[in-house]
Amino acid sequence: MLYSIFAFFQLEEKRDLMERLYNRIIFMGTPEFAVHILEQMLHTGLNVVGVVTAPDKPAGRGQQMNESAVKKCARELGVPTLQPDNLKDPVFLEQLSAFNADLFVVVAFRMLPEVVWSMPPKGTINLHASILPQYRGAAPINRAIMNGESETGVTTFFIEKDIDTGKIIEQNRLNIGPEETAGELHDRLMLLGAETTISTARKIFSGEATGIDQSDLMHNLIKSAPKIFRNDCRIDWKLNVAEVHNFIRGLSPYPAAWTELISTGGDRKTFKLFRSVKTDIAVSDPFTLIEHKEGILFPCSDRYILISELQPEGKRKMNHKEFLAGNRLSDWIIQP
Repeated sequence: MLYSIFAFFQLEEKRDLMERLYNRIIFMGTPEFAVHILEQMLHTGLNVVGVVTAPDKPAGRGQQMNESAVKKCARELGVPTLQPDNLKDPVFLEQLSAFNADLFVVVAFRMLPEVVWSMPPKGTINLHASILPQYRGAAPINRAIMNGESETGVTTFFIEKDIDTGKIIEQNRLNIGPEETAGELHDRLMLLGAETTISTARKIFSGEATGIDQSDLMHNLIKSAPKIFRNDCRIDWKLNVAEVHNFIRGLSPYPAAWTELISTGGDRKTFKLFRSVKTDIAVSDPFTLIEHKEGILFPCSDRYILISELQPEGKRKMNHKEFLAGNRLSDWIIQP
């Protein structure tokens, strides 16, 4: 019996060693969402031999060169990094091929050309922050909340020619809280995404991964998640209070829902709104803001919505008490 237990642990150690030595992974990603997943892959023993991320870009008033979050992480962990401008550049392709990777793992990166995703013998997988085929596109976390969904999750799939359409390997779900913002959901999906990505990679290396065609899962109306631009973030006060609430929390903290207020002097200023609560208070005036002990009441088509965190144009983000300490609501009306 003791010998059997000892032999089992020897086999487990051998499996982990084989995983480290022979299953070579290239990780591709750019933002913070991808950082935790890269860290956990390395922490659990997956053999990430290289990282591909976005080139450094100038940012801020001083236009200092800014490194991606994934590049900073890779450097701290001692993982070689490539930063191609052009994913079809022969020099980059030669460098990428020289890693002799078995699998590419893509998390929050740009669209890959076929010459890249077809390179590794075990394929290229992508982690997407939705339950595919729902919410294909660049903004699945924001769009799910904006549409009032009560559930979402993550999906790993094999990358194919059309974006977010490849065969599904693994999916895990979680509930969306009724007051949860996109930023809060982002962090929970990041944790779930790490677990799912690691599980998927190990299934692929052990030969247990099977792909499910997304066409087999198209039982309901398919909703998309296109990229969000500034004009998409303007609040339509003709919507009801539930729709406005979902819109605000679905864009919080970034890129942030915004509206325009007009001063009694005729000046127009943009205000970003970050934290909202639905109320049952019927609207008495569609243009007037009302002070409340817990926030500022903004009129929707049916009820007021309570705003407790906002950012006036040219100012820092602040709570309603800070704003009211230096401003009179009677000086402003809402621009519907």
